[in-house]
This record gives sequence, C-alpha cells and structure tokens, in this order.
Amino acid sequence: MQKKDFTIGVVISTYNNPSYLRKTLWGYCNQTLKPDEIIVADDGSTPDTAEMLKNEFTNSLNIKHVWHEDKGFRKTMILNKALLEATSDYLIFTDQDCVPREDFIETHAKYASPRKFLSGGYFKLPMNISQSIGKEEIVNGALFNLKWLLKNGAKRSFKSTKLFRNKCWSNFMNFITPTNASWNGMNSSTWRKELLEVCGFDERMAYGGEDRELGERLVNNGLQGKQIRYSAITMHLDHSRPYVNEQAWKLNDSIRRQTRKQHIIKTSYGIKEK
Repeated sequence: MQKKDFTIGVVISTYNNPSYLRKTLWGYCNQTLKPDEIIVADDGSTPDTAEMLKNEFTNSLNIKHVWHEDKGFRKTMILNKALLEATSDYLIFTDQDCVPREDFIETHAKYASPRKFLSGGYFKLPMNISQSIGKEEIVNGALFNLKWLLKNGAKRSFKSTKLFRNKCWSNFMNFITPTNASWNGMNSSTWRKELLEVCGFDERMAYGGEDRELGERLVNNGLQGKQIRYSAITMHLDHSRPYVNEQAWKLNDSIRRQTRKQHIIKTSYGIKEK
C-alpha cells in the first residue's frame, strides 16, 4: 500500500505482561503498512518489560516506552502521557493482548477521514492458543486462519465470521451490525488533534467504560464513529482480570452519565489545555 499523506502511530497499553506484549509487537513487525511510531503506555510494569523492548525490538520498530510508577490501575493517566509523547497525526489505540492481523494499520489508514473515529473488532482466543502461539504462527498468518484456529481448539460461532477475508462481506457486516461504533481500548483510532481537543482520557476513571467515555466526548464534540469491526481485526489473548472492582464500575458509570447528560466535551480531569 502506498503511504498516505499523514503519519500513523500506535498506542499500546501494557502492565506486567511482556510475554503477551511481545506477541502483539510481532504482529506490528509484520504489517503491510508500517507505523511511524509505537508508544507503549506502561502502567507501572517491572523492568522486565523495558528490557524486552530494548533487547528485542530496538532495530525493528520505532518504540517509545512511556512508564510511570505502579500505584494501582492508572491506565487513563498513562494513556494521556502517551498521547502527549506521540507525534503522529493519526493514532490507533490498542492493548498488550491484541495481536493485529497484517492489514491492521493499512485498514485503519484506509478508512481514516476528517471528524471521524474508527471502531474496530477483535476475535477472542481460548487460553490454550493464547499461551502457546509463537512468532511463526503470527508471521505466517496461521493465527488469523479460521481453519487453523478450529483445528487447535477454538470454538466455532457467529463471531468467527470476523475472520472471513472478503471485502464485500466485511463492508456488509460493518453496515448491518447492531453494535454501536463506540471507542474501545482494544481497537480504535482517530486524529491526535481530536483527542487533545477533548483533553484526552478522564483520569478519575479506573477499569470499566473508561475508553467509551472518551468516545462519548468525541461524539459530543461533533465526531462520528465509523464501524470497521469486520475489517480491522485483532486476536485477543485470553487472561484473568484481577483489576476489576465494583466500586470503580459505579464511579465510571456516574461519570459517563454526567458526560452524556451535560454533553461534556472537555474533561477537567485529563490533559490540561495550554
């Protein structure tokens, strides 16, 4: 693909899982359209992550490692720091456990347009595949092949249709899906200037809807979400979620209700305007 006339960066959130982050970065080494930069937003990992990035990806990817001290779940804060560190015109946001198909960045670049954000999809892998896959299965495309997945323990479901490599099918499904084009942390993108316009992420929010709240403020500011969940594919590596807690969910829900009710655009708890 011929490069578009804007630069593209990828922001990857991570915390203490260099094994999964490594697999995800192998996917970015294998892209048909290379990113201009990758910003690893590290929410307080031990030195293992920094060492892995330095030893294994210095020569293959332009990586910026943005880290802060571990003081609990502070993903929104580290994402704001990563956003300020980024220099690309257009940014894709994803997580350490989302291995991109080789056309992932190319697809986001293709559908990028003014005053829009893109909402991509993911296919959830079973634990056995998540833990066992290596570089070979990612680079040769086996991980994204439905026949290979079914042979190795994945269960067939309607969600398997996300892996069909047919442009007409993908466009049709993107159009008819009842799922809203929300901002999700696994696979979303827009222009850096639009994210700064709404002051980035609300740093009061812990796990649970913190990404979608950002998307709701983007919509309040006039942006339109575009669904590409059948076109821009990541494979989600299975894992536990010890950071989930009911109190955080309740706080996040109240913030989101306020954002919608008051049509809030700029959070007072995010990136400070200059």
